Amino acid sequence: MTRGSTLPAHPLSPLSGCIAIPAQTRSSPTPLLDGFNTAPVDEAHRTLLTCLRSVSWARRIADHRPYPTLDALLAASDEAAYDLTWADLAEALTAETLPALPEDAYGAAHTALSAAHAAYEARFGHAFVISLAAVPPDERLDRVLEGIRSRLANDPEDERVVASEELRHLGRARLASRFRGTGP
Repeated sequence: MTRGSTLPAHPLSPLSGCIAIPAQTRSSPTPLLDGFNTAPVDEAHRTLLTCLRSVSWARRIADHRPYPTLDALLAASDEAAYDLTWADLAEALTAETLPALPEDAYGAAHTALSAAHAAYEARFGHAFVISLAAVPPDERLDRVLEGIRSRLANDPEDERVVASEELRHLGRARLASRFRGTGP
């Protein structure tokens, strides 16, 4: 006994066998990114070192040019930052300084920040770094003071991880600012 199909035949659509491919939007590089992509390697290194003072990070990003979009450059920045050794991170940390206080900050804020930073450097042996890219300007002083105080309780190994993540964020934010035309 043979069994046939139990379902009625379904008529095929006239587009049967065609594949729908979504439209791909690809933003073109900005003039600043075009200039970076075509710059001599030493110029590209200098540009990158203004964003994060790690020679290996800058070399890795420059060596993988050209970048079709800013997002591709930022992804490369993240990847290069994740692969930094402790020596590379230490190199980058030596060039970092505390974020500038707002011009209208009162004297006690300067004193509190200086004391907190000195305690941090004494405990961990490097500058305190924190990315303030997403923090409104009027909240930055509080965020820095809160960050230093809370991170002083970290184990040195844990703080290394936090500091490296903050450096990654700083490098990314500085690159984005530079190549959007809003940075130095």
